[in-house]
Amino acid sequence: MRRSIAMLATAVACLFAFAGTAKADPPGPRLSGAIFTSDVSGVPVNLNQYGAKDDVYLNGGPGINAPDDAAGLPAGTYTFQVTDPSGKTLLSTDDISCRQFTVDASGVIQNVSAAGSCAHSTGTDGEDFGITVQLFPYNDTPNPGGVYKVWVTPTDQLDCKAAGNKHCFVPRYSKTDNFKVKNNVPVEIDTTFSKPGISGYIDGLGVIWTDTLGASNAKYSEYNPSILAFHEAHVEATEPGTHKIAITDQPGCTIASVLGPDGKNYRPNKGAVTVSVTVSKDVVHEATYFLRVTCAS
Repeated sequence: MRRSIAMLATAVACLFAFAGTAKADPPGPRLSGAIFTSDVSGVPVNLNQYGAKDDVYLNGGPGINAPDDAAGLPAGTYTFQVTDPSGKTLLSTDDISCRQFTVDASGVIQNVSAAGSCAHSTGTDGEDFGITVQLFPYNDTPNPGGVYKVWVTPTDQLDCKAAGNKHCFVPRYSKTDNFKVKNNVPVEIDTTFSKPGISGYIDGLGVIWTDTLGASNAKYSEYNPSILAFHEAHVEATEPGTHKIAITDQPGCTIASVLGPDGKNYRPNKGAVTVSVTVSKDVVHEATYFLRVTCAS
């Protein structure tokens, strides 16, 4: 359902340089690569909305239509947690030592042996034959919209004393993705890419989403009707607050302008545009915040 993931592409690396940062973050480069949630077989789930908490698995790398050299997590050992979207409430119920996995040089999640005898259950991704890691056990979210946030950070960059850390996870060094359980009200930020002379939208182009806490993730435009992806780079189950979407020049798109959800046209500065998107509180109906990127002909 998704491409095998490799090393970080130059264009995606540039995106990180322009993504928003939390003021409390320590200096140093952001974690490259991407994560997403899926079912046990690695198949993305429609709008990141799941029927039960134990249905949610962690996967690595961008979704389908990402370039072959798109960002995978760097090789190493990682730790994960599940929180509410604010990061204030730790929902994972087992010890942090039980929530570890390793990634190999190709960016594929390899095993959970680092967690020892209390390791989480796993599945096999049907495309690249890496593994998926079950997030359960974790408590119900206190968020009224049913939103959960999964965090992944290199184990050696956990820092319980860092300013702004969330249960020892530092946003700058973390990847996050949001999902919902038993809640079917989609709230998302979608980015499309078009170019004069080309009919329709362009797939396989990337953005960097920085969440309300300063953690980030890579998303790619894709066509996948089974998960209601119609040529957009999806940021799903977004929490209330201000998010940032960063776009840079990349193979297939030199940015001409970006139409934001506020109706304003944003022009690139040195080949990059970052748009702040404020998701309203207490959304009870479907809400999509659109960004329309026009690439130069």
